[in-house]
Amino acid sequence: MPFPALTGAPWRAESVHRLRAEPFDLLIIGGGITGAGIARDAALRGLRTALIERDDFASGTSSRSSRLVHGGVRYLEHGYLHLVFEASRERRILLRIAPHLVHPLRFTWPFYRWARLSGWKIVAGLWLYDLLALFRNVGQHETLSTTGVLNAEPALQCDGLTGGASYWDAATDDARLTVANAIDAATHGAAVLNHAEVTELLIEQGRAVGARAVDRISGDIFDVRARVVVNATGPWTDTVRAMEGATSGTAVRGTKGVHIAVPADRLGNRDAITVISAVDQRVMFVLPGTPHSVIGTTDTPTNDSPEQVRANRTDVQYLLDSANAYFPAAQLTPEDVVSAWAGIRPLIASDTRGAPASASREHAIVTGPAGVIQITGGKLTTYRTMAAQVTDAVQRALGQPRSDCRTAALTLPPVSEEFACTVADVLVRRTKAAFDTRDHGRKEAPSIARRLGELFAWDAARCTRAVADYDAEVDRLFTIDP
Repeated sequence: MPFPALTGAPWRAESVHRLRAEPFDLLIIGGGITGAGIARDAALRGLRTALIERDDFASGTSSRSSRLVHGGVRYLEHGYLHLVFEASRERRILLRIAPHLVHPLRFTWPFYRWARLSGWKIVAGLWLYDLLALFRNVGQHETLSTTGVLNAEPALQCDGLTGGASYWDAATDDARLTVANAIDAATHGAAVLNHAEVTELLIEQGRAVGARAVDRISGDIFDVRARVVVNATGPWTDTVRAMEGATSGTAVRGTKGVHIAVPADRLGNRDAITVISAVDQRVMFVLPGTPHSVIGTTDTPTNDSPEQVRANRTDVQYLLDSANAYFPAAQLTPEDVVSAWAGIRPLIASDTRGAPASASREHAIVTGPAGVIQITGGKLTTYRTMAAQVTDAVQRALGQPRSDCRTAALTLPPVSEEFACTVADVLVRRTKAAFDTRDHGRKEAPSIARRLGELFAWDAARCTRAVADYDAEVDRLFTIDP
């Protein structure tokens, strides 16, 4: 199995030295897709930028998504037209600036007599979908006959099938897209560091002027000074708010999204398929992959901590039952599940309308009592425009005129040396080996530990501990709870 190039200790030592010694215009806490996107935008505008991530880049929600860059066709029925327009524009930009990471993906949407949404409503929605994309989607939708649906996806249930449609979105590698943004931020002068935990904010005269952090690789403690601090920690937003002294309410409404991977030949789907679950009539997806198909996602309220959120048996059975209703020959059981994973969507807490599936995926930018700029909500597809708006807010806080955002014009670099520091960094986020194998990459872990050991001058005991740490990480991410 090929693995990406790793980055050795000199890069990490240089980053820590810079974070200790240099004054920065802004410090971004959180290295998910939003934080990495802000770092890239700010660095490209010439701001002295620092980015710190407690675990690895994309180690939270940003590596546990549906791996889609999509306009949000399912948001149309809830009236979020602005979000669909924005997401369609961003999808078009990402296809252009990251062609090595974002790829066109054809979807088939079969229509059934018993489904909540009738075929004519879906077709009307797809016309609107193409309109909001200014008819510049990868391809326009097409209405399909029953025969046309079964020619495209012969494994689908034929009983009750009345026709269907095809439309286009895009797929991505969510973690690698995040890392590519962090790499490009560093290329343009940002000091970026993963596996460094912010333990407290530095507050002077009531204003946040930086943070104290601990390097979780070396154990060293250091302070980072910055004129503006940005909280881009997603599900952990309220933890940083507490450091700032915020006492009122919560900023994030967490919902759990679970996906499962099953052997592709068991389902037999050729492309991506949009379906309405026969269990609860929610819109969900069956996504193609090699060698597995991905089924997802759930959308349920959760109070689980982001560190411990996992799929449970109810989540898995829901996804299996939903897929079996559309692929009757599959007869999937829990034993067919190669991997199951969960992430927390950090939705805006003030949006409490209805069920989680109907909650807005829009974002909010606010300034806290100590001047920390906080961003919540949003979705993977719109990360770039979210980052631009945060960087605008940073420049206002700095008293600077707004400079042009350049992230839509400059191509993201191919991913080469990728800041990997642990076995999980490689097997969970730089590759998908942990998702695509039943042992979740454990077979590969010793060889990856040895390669990391060569880079970081680990002794045999440290390499052995790295493999044990990976075992624990795999248990945390992929164990299915009762």
